[in-house]
Amino acid sequence: MLSAYEWEALQLSLRVSAVAVLFSLPLGIFFAWLLARRQFPGKALLDGLIHLPLVLPPVVVGYLLLVLMGRQGAIGSWLNDWFGLSFSFSWRGAALAAAVVSFPLMVRAIRLALEAVDSRLEQAARTLGASRAKVFLTITLPLTLPGILTGTLLAFARSLGEFGATISFVSNIPGETRTLPLAMFSFIETPGAEAEAARLCVIAILIALASLLISEWLTRLSRRRLEAAC
Repeated sequence: MLSAYEWEALQLSLRVSAVAVLFSLPLGIFFAWLLARRQFPGKALLDGLIHLPLVLPPVVVGYLLLVLMGRQGAIGSWLNDWFGLSFSFSWRGAALAAAVVSFPLMVRAIRLALEAVDSRLEQAARTLGASRAKVFLTITLPLTLPGILTGTLLAFARSLGEFGATISFVSNIPGETRTLPLAMFSFIETPGAEAEAARLCVIAILIALASLLISEWLTRLSRRRLEAAC
């Protein structure tokens, strides 16, 4: 059985990951569509910036978030002064860090799905008088659904495992920012707490594996339904 401390870390991790994915999904769809369907100056630079968190050390991402979104940061100070919204040293900051780190995985999965959609179907709908918005909502989005589901669950699994950016940006505060990986780190540093650390490790593995399996199952289900509809 998990202790109250472990349950707290698990529930916070699930909350942070869910919020991170929920708020980044609309942006993920937009940027994936932009990269897949539009040509514009600076496209390669935008693509590189979106995928930068994949190659940067997570601690660097956390430091940049602290500089930008901290209470004294370029954006964070403005949000705090005008809206009373603070990200540093709070669960909201943990969700922001998770969203930034997992965002490239979401965008990449959705972009690949968009590029696989036959553009002739969209063009045919346009010639029949459908607006761009209607074509996107009734043709493009349903055909992209497997990629959206895959990207969402991959981002959720990555958010659950986020450590470096979180501890750099919002520290390791019990009940506020101490997610599952940070709780494991605390147990590892505590003499005699190896069993607790191992238990949280197993839980993290099971949740991540379940997310990947559900992603694969939903992708197959969506593809079957689309094939049946066609």
